Amino acid sequence: MKRTILSGLAAVAGAMLIAACSSDKPAETASSAPAAAAPAAAPAAAAKRVFFVEPADGATVKSPVHLKFGVEGVELSPVPTGEVATARPNMGHHHVGVDTECLPPGTVIPKAAPWVHFGNGSSDIDMQLTPGQHKLALELGDDLHTTIAGLCTTINVNVTP
Repeated sequence: MKRTILSGLAAVAGAMLIAACSSDKPAETASSAPAAAAPAAAPAAAAKRVFFVEPADGATVKSPVHLKFGVEGVELSPVPTGEVATARPNMGHHHVGVDTECLPPGTVIPKAAPWVHFGNGSSDIDMQLTPGQHKLALELGDDLHTTIAGLCTTINVNVTP
């Protein structure tokens, strides 16, 4: 009788094992474990722009006019010394044009009036301007003084005597 009970228990255990293995529920495997979190998205590249910190567009000022420039998304850098054959990527320096418009992208900025170059990497100047209305163009140029698309802005100022 002990043998019959043991045989019966073995049969029940075997039936349970077969039922568990043939269940409609998918078996838990390493691949069904929660997926690792996706890597965080890289931060968006900063928008590239140049701008006048001061004076504000439309300001009335006295000469000498203090001009201060800003740049975002591009590294402000002096032009390397010596012979420069190629421009470093994502670097530039300021140029200010007096009573002129922005130059088309890819244009070499003249090293003459109405443009003032800041090849030393500076970002401000006290500039003598005659009384009256003036349009100021702030243009970022690369190491070869070539304009960069989208990196120019203009403001108007009124210089009083």
